[in-house]
Amino acid sequence: MDVVVATDGSKQSLAAARHLKSFADPAKIGTITVVAVIRPLAAVPFADDLPVGEEKDDVLSSGFRAQAEHAVATVAAVFDGWGPKVQRRIRSGSPATEILKVAKKQDAGLVVVASGSRGLSDTVLLGSTAQRVQQYAPCPVLVVRPAPRARRAVRKG
Repeated sequence: MDVVVATDGSKQSLAAARHLKSFADPAKIGTITVVAVIRPLAAVPFADDLPVGEEKDDVLSSGFRAQAEHAVATVAAVFDGWGPKVQRRIRSGSPATEILKVAKKQDAGLVVVASGSRGLSDTVLLGSTAQRVQQYAPCPVLVVRPAPRARRAVRKG
């Protein structure tokens, strides 16, 4: 079985990759394709949450493609030495559409996406990209939601 793991540069997409690794049998996975999608007209195509060493300013200032490459490399590193072959892909276009194209081309048996990595959507809604991928994917989709946030205690009086 081949697996497609999508990243948008968020910590949640990194957590999704780690979650897959926590339960999947590497002997049953042929190839893992880590894909990032650059939105051509977006002002900010990637979250800048992923850990970066001293080169952070270089990565963040060098353009959308470099940010996408960094996100893919960071997520792909989760699978280093685990067993399956890892491919890296950078696509351009609508994230859901491009993730679906990769899944179909790879004849994927599973697509892994993060949901709700930003804003209100992390507590209320399934992310729009994750929702579209889940609805139209040619295979099962693992949607990894963020861990619930701890609520602050309300003081009375």
